[in-house]
Amino acid sequence: MKISLKLEYACRVLAQLGRLYGGSQLAHIEELAKIEAVPQNYLVQILNELRTGGLLHSRRGKQGGYTLAKPPTEISLHEIVSIVDPDALASKPSLSGQSGPQVSEVWSGISKKIADLLKKTTLASLIVKYNSSAMYEI
Repeated sequence: MKISLKLEYACRVLAQLGRLYGGSQLAHIEELAKIEAVPQNYLVQILNELRTGGLLHSRRGKQGGYTLAKPPTEISLHEIVSIVDPDALASKPSLSGQSGPQVSEVWSGISKKIADLLKKTTLASLIVKYNSSAMYEI
């Protein structure tokens, strides 16, 4: 399965935000872009989609930034994909030809299993754990 670069970037940045979840500071776009090697201009668009989708809270201004709207254990990968790249969940093989209906049925079943797995897998599974001596602040 190939995921889009946009979805990969969203997952990396959300994992970083998940690592910081519960802290007092908000994450700044500049630092997130640097730490996760995501182009800053593109990251702004992704963060806006995630905020509109209800996964992030943001605050403007000098003390502003981003934080998760809920704990990483309550954000499924399915939610992330649905917001950032909903076409990745679509499976609509053609019903053409004699084998079309059977092919469509099999691929639809596989797509359902993938969607179920994404619903069961949370953002918490993407978070890299650091020991306290290796941690740094955003």
